[in-house]
Amino acid sequence: MLSKQNDLAKTAIEEIKNAYKEDTRPWIIGYSGGKDSTVVVQLIFDALCELPKNELHKKVYVISSDTLVETPLIINSINQTLRRIQDEALKRELPLETHKVKPKMDQSFWVNIIGRGYPTPNQQFRWCTDRLKIDPANQFIIDKVSDFGEVIMILGVREDESTSRGNSMRSHAVEGKLFMKHSTLSNAYVYAPIRHFSLDDVWDYLLNYASPWGDDNYDLYSLYQDSNSGECPLVIDKATKEDAGSCGNSRFGCWVCTVVSEDKALNGFIQSGQDWLKPLLDFRNWLTSIRDDRTKRMKYRRHGQIYFKEVKVEAIDDIEYVIIPKKASRRKELIKLEEYTIVPKNELNKYLTKNNIDLSAEGDQKLLVTYKEEGLDGEENLKYAQLGLGPYTFEARKEILEKLLIVQREVKHPDDPYFELIKKEELIEIRKIWMKIGDWEDSLPSLYFDIMGHGEDWEMVEKPVFDKDQISDLELLCDEFHVDLNVVKQLISIQKDYTGLKVRRGLMNEIKKTLTQDYLHL
Repeated sequence: MLSKQNDLAKTAIEEIKNAYKEDTRPWIIGYSGGKDSTVVVQLIFDALCELPKNELHKKVYVISSDTLVETPLIINSINQTLRRIQDEALKRELPLETHKVKPKMDQSFWVNIIGRGYPTPNQQFRWCTDRLKIDPANQFIIDKVSDFGEVIMILGVREDESTSRGNSMRSHAVEGKLFMKHSTLSNAYVYAPIRHFSLDDVWDYLLNYASPWGDDNYDLYSLYQDSNSGECPLVIDKATKEDAGSCGNSRFGCWVCTVVSEDKALNGFIQSGQDWLKPLLDFRNWLTSIRDDRTKRMKYRRHGQIYFKEVKVEAIDDIEYVIIPKKASRRKELIKLEEYTIVPKNELNKYLTKNNIDLSAEGDQKLLVTYKEEGLDGEENLKYAQLGLGPYTFEARKEILEKLLIVQREVKHPDDPYFELIKKEELIEIRKIWMKIGDWEDSLPSLYFDIMGHGEDWEMVEKPVFDKDQISDLELLCDEFHVDLNVVKQLISIQKDYTGLKVRRGLMNEIKKTLTQDYLHL
């Protein structure tokens, strides 16, 4: 209970009590471990304590998102707080439960990057928020909607956080109503009890009123001091994902965030004396640096689609340069035109076949294609373009896993002897994907053993299709008859998937998709 009350806290708690009693719809609180969500949980906890037992008629769920790549110190703190909240709620006989939501293992950060070869997230391709945060939280909400018909989501969002956040909240608000309709989830509503709090109000409340479950809010305050960092909210809405921004500048985000150029979260902890985190920061910086490295990316997308990115050619001091555009504020790259092989676009397939170039392999062939395009003046202009980038190559994926495992082997968490950066369940999913795309030698177990010095109880995912000698023979045959080895691997994988099925519906469609991939028909 609060030792004293100020008007704002009093008003908020009274509003929460009235809102709670208004109907039977259960509440789901999004808790991230940061200041705003802590205020919300604490206010609601205190409000429930003030209600008579006979009015505690519906459940309140506190959910926290564990992306599996959370900043290590923060996730430990969140886990401890969730346990304390749950224990205190049971002691006081409150209808409050704590839950952690996680991404499905086959959609984890490392499974998508190391398994499927997804490029690391950036501002233009921020696939991580949906898969790691929104989808797991939404699934919890959908399950509760199924159980109760409707639910109320309680969020620690404030109008003064940013102009876009304020505008978004006001656009969803209904005059005279506490609950806003959720923009994407049917039968879900949103309640923001601290929407009118300022940043000073938040800290004034936390530092003057003790945590009812025994946390020290001054410890939370110390995480924010001198860091210029904010809270990474639990995002539940694809429509407002952009308002939330990235969390790389936050102490409550993912340790491997590549959306921002500088990770203030890890830097802040290291500067505060947590030197053991430095290998994580070094790995994160390396991972960011290779994102647009053409030698580590396939030159077609996951399903075989080819695309081209126009580049400009300009003469500087009588030397022609190819100008490679860069995102954000990074300097453009200048490469001499003479370093490239220039091929007319309609002859690209012939060139690739003649020179036996595998667009899925490592390396940068330094190719430019040319084509003509009619300008506004009706004149035809010569254009230059590069092949666009696709997933990481298989060799790059193996390199990422090797470096990640080395960091895992070397890092010693001061409070968690079982700390791991990638879970065995993720490695199992990665292994399945690798074997499906043609890693018939089943390289992951041996790679793991070489680095970690011990094996795991790897269950055989599936019996290898061929032994090493047969794989070598197949490669030679494909080379002799100019057949794409990757296509052969895909066709064999499809055949295996359908083997033994009485009804093989979809087989011909899968074969057709494989044989009609863009890069085979340039």
